[in-house]
Amino acid sequence: MAPVATSEESGNGTIGSVAELKKTQVNKQREEIRIINPFYSPSAGNENDDDYQYAKYKPRFPVLNWEPLTEIEVIDRGHFADSGKTALFSAAQKVKHLTPAIGTELVGINLRQLTGQQKDELALLVAERGVVFFRDQELSVHEQLDIARHFGPLHKHATTPVPREPGLEEVHIVYNDASRRPDASAFSKIELWHSDVTYEIQPPSTTSLKVITGPEYGGDTLWSSGYALYSSLSPGMQAYLESLTALHSAVAQAEGSRAAGLHVRREPIETVHPVVRVHPVTGWKSVYVNPGFTRRILGVPKPESDTILNFLFHQIAENVDFQVRFHWEPNSVAFWDNRIVTHTATFDFWPQTRHALRATPHGEKPESVEEYERRTGKVAKDRQIEIWKEQGIDIPQSRKGLSRARGYND
Repeated sequence: MAPVATSEESGNGTIGSVAELKKTQVNKQREEIRIINPFYSPSAGNENDDDYQYAKYKPRFPVLNWEPLTEIEVIDRGHFADSGKTALFSAAQKVKHLTPAIGTELVGINLRQLTGQQKDELALLVAERGVVFFRDQELSVHEQLDIARHFGPLHKHATTPVPREPGLEEVHIVYNDASRRPDASAFSKIELWHSDVTYEIQPPSTTSLKVITGPEYGGDTLWSSGYALYSSLSPGMQAYLESLTALHSAVAQAEGSRAAGLHVRREPIETVHPVVRVHPVTGWKSVYVNPGFTRRILGVPKPESDTILNFLFHQIAENVDFQVRFHWEPNSVAFWDNRIVTHTATFDFWPQTRHALRATPHGEKPESVEEYERRTGKVAKDRQIEIWKEQGIDIPQSRKGLSRARGYND
């Protein structure tokens, strides 16, 4: 769920003296401009319950206490896929690559009928293309969870809402309606870009979102490729970023929930991850920072950290060559790899309702280039260079020799 600030209005009170009038006016002004950020303090969504067909999937905030997450073994299903994705592609009427860098739409596939082999090939396709789209999918939330479990153990969010229907604590609710209007004075659009819960020890992998209610137009989601961002950098900057780690924090999200009077189900953590990580299946390098949760780069002066992160955040948000934009329709489903893309939503649809269900499998603990190469004995790759090689295109001299073995002798 992308962050956005909104404002809520309060009711009028009874006014006595002039002093009370002034005091009341000041308090009312404060209440009227009180800024709510649903990314950190999401709406309960209590409106229009009587006639809304998906009321059982509207947000609730159960008072539960969960133990801290610990490291678990996750083996990416893409390892078991046919590299040609024959089973998956043969079931599609059309395979549409939406941009060179990111995004593919598969037409004519029924997600409810996917075989295990096709799910593995979907995991590989998402790992390569960043995000894959499907339309007109009737699968239930339980079927969506079953597909997600194929990719890994499911994440349960510590602060954001779950459906009112019992037993769905592994579902993350995205919900906005007319009760909260985005307040553009309270945030910049760059702040809304994020990769989901990157502060976790093992952040998500092949994540899915299904929109069940949405506006006729507006409410789009944009994704930006960390592969493409890495490939766009000079060899010197690539090598420098590969040497760095960054702090990702859940603290602001937890504090926002508590400020809104909501229960935090798991205590917030802060985790250090590499600035450049390697996807375990493709072996491609990806920039792994985001404005939503990355707070600082470790081991460098603060001005240097701020400058580097500011540069990377602006590339994520502003370089359209790295991005794909998707307009949702009811029953549209997207699968994206949270390890290699960031995303944001447009909040241009108020006062319409936008309601979606997310299933979020854990991935592996992020590996730096050095860690990946030491563990596998393979050389981590630049995606763009690998594509040029496949296409028989000569690699520019300045980009040759970017990857080399580290940490072991041949």
